[in-house]
Parts: sequence; C-alpha cells; structure tokens
Amino acid sequence: MAKPSKLQIEQLSKLRVIVIEVMKDMAIWQNFDLDLLYQIPLAVLKRNATQRHGATKWQRGKSREQLGLEFVEVIELHPELLSGDWNAYAAFVLHHEFIHALGFLNHDSEFRHLEYSWPGVEAGVIGPDFTEFLRRKSAKWLWKCLTCSKSFPRKKPSKGKYRCRKCSTILTDVKT
Repeated sequence: MAKPSKLQIEQLSKLRVIVIEVMKDMAIWQNFDLDLLYQIPLAVLKRNATQRHGATKWQRGKSREQLGLEFVEVIELHPELLSGDWNAYAAFVLHHEFIHALGFLNHDSEFRHLEYSWPGVEAGVIGPDFTEFLRRKSAKWLWKCLTCSKSFPRKKPSKGKYRCRKCSTILTDVKT
C-alpha cells in the first residue's frame, strides 16, 4: 500500500460520497446499510501496478466465512484513476470494491449482476483500456510487429524470442 497524498485523500473522499449516494438510489442495494461504507479507510495502490485497478484488503486471521464489512482493513484504488480522465471508471472500480466489502467475495454470477447494475455500465468495459494505458505508461520497450504494426508494451526487450499473436512474425524491439 502506498501512502496517499492529501490531494488523493480528498479525491478518494469525494469519490466515496458519489459512489455511495448513487448506490443508495439503486433498488438493488435498498436492503443494505450503505452508510457503513463511510467507515472503510481508502488508500491508493502502488503507482507501478499495471494489472490491479483496485483491491479490498481484509484483516488478517479471519476465515472466509467470517469476512464482513467490519473486517475490511482498507480499499485501495490505483492512483491514476484519480486523474480526471478516468473518473467514470474510478467510480465503477470503487463500486466493485464496495461489493466485496459488503460480503460478496467471489466473482460469480451474483457478483457480476450486482457489479453491472451500476448505472454507467460502459464504465465496466473501460477496464482493458485502463490496463493498456498503465502498460504503455510504464513500458520501456515496445515489441513491434513489422507486418501488421501491432505493438506490445513491455518492460524488457524480446530479443527476437517472441512472435506476433496475429500474424506470427518475429517481434522487433523498439526502445520507448
């Protein structure tokens, strides 16, 4: 866990209010005490995370059956989500993490139904774009296909060991 700046703490607090207020207006959450979500500490993930967009962390020593809202240690969001470009997706990710905090631990069909009840459903399809943004931002190399022009951002050079997924041409290394 990275320590959030004062600005990030302020942004997380505003985002929390927005998400909880939207959730209160959703029929699917009417039987839940959503005000308890205000008690969960919010923080940021490490800046170099490229796969994880958010995380719900639980107190240690609790069995899976015991995990409930009172045992959430912290919810973390990727710091890049707090920039203006990703606001809609940040709200979706926080909603996703709140679903975990409310006791839905597995990404099963019930969880997905709750997740995609979020009013900005298109925000849910932005995830791959955000991952690609993070990968390109941290990449030192692009593995580039000279045949189809597809590129794959990576931290290490390929050294001619890999082929394009689309056309099987050997990828070349381009320093970013």
